Amino acid sequence: MAMTSTQRLAARLAGQPVDRIPNMTLVMQFAADQIGAPLAQYYQDYHVLCESNFVTAEKYGLDLVDAISDPYRETADFGAQIVFPDDNLPVCREPLIKDLSDVATLPFPDPLRPGSRMRDRVDAIRLFHERVGGQMPVQGWVEGALAEAADLRGVTTLLYDLYDRPEWVETLLEKVTEVAIAFALAQVEAGATIIGLGDAIASQVGPAAYRRFALPYEQRIFEAVRQAGAMARLHICGNTTRLVRDMARSGAQIIDLDWQVDLGAARAVVGEVDPAIALCGNFDPVAVLYEGTPDDVRRAVEHCRAQGGPNWLAAPGCEVPRRTPHDNMIALRDALVVA
Repeated sequence: MAMTSTQRLAARLAGQPVDRIPNMTLVMQFAADQIGAPLAQYYQDYHVLCESNFVTAEKYGLDLVDAISDPYRETADFGAQIVFPDDNLPVCREPLIKDLSDVATLPFPDPLRPGSRMRDRVDAIRLFHERVGGQMPVQGWVEGALAEAADLRGVTTLLYDLYDRPEWVETLLEKVTEVAIAFALAQVEAGATIIGLGDAIASQVGPAAYRRFALPYEQRIFEAVRQAGAMARLHICGNTTRLVRDMARSGAQIIDLDWQVDLGAARAVVGEVDPAIALCGNFDPVAVLYEGTPDDVRRAVEHCRAQGGPNWLAAPGCEVPRRTPHDNMIALRDALVVA
């Protein structure tokens, strides 16, 4: 008998038999395209985001519905001006924190404030929860503290700050961590069973900087998530080979790896820290899923399955690109069936 997505994920994380490997693929722009919605609507109207997810999950056998959209939910509610082109990525025209003194007056935005971008995501979670009835995991999302600091300060400037004024950076990280925790808990309260945390900027720093400026804040956010009864998923885009051992100490129960990381080697390293952690990924979303053939996708899935361990979860290394061929997404879905 076929399992529900909730049953499938729980069994896989426990190393138990499943009917097919859970498909934890991240879809954003690709999902909007499935219902012909302009991206500006997907980013700003939770009804559009939810419908996009329902259609995409049904069509391609995803094992979650997901409120991930863009990195500027928290940034907008802190007060930054975000521009939404009709059918393109949102843009933060200028950093909110231009002067060091700006941190002192940074507000603590309420994730439930009507009309706010964080509230829109919370409302998406609530609608997901109502519609799936416990049959499918509902994934919420927050920015990691270091990633949010980069959104507020600008990537290049923040990277200089890590060296020039590290204590000031830590003050900023403390503030954004408290907001991330409040945002995550609001999503769990609304029905999220997984909270993903995106910390993409972390792949651009070395292990020592990661341990100082990213890991402690990820640990605090994930501890709050787990205490609230939800699952924690860590997603850091890029080559995190040097960080894998530390990522395994974050408190995440699921760790996404991008395609630049050797999955088998990462499995061995993570297993030394906690073998119960599930690795997710990590074939190339562009070279394989977007540009490849269905056979390329099947081979990539089999390779990851062989390397990822008994609780491996399926996904490309990062989100599905727009206009990824239908047949390739079907090949991914079908390759996950357990014979």
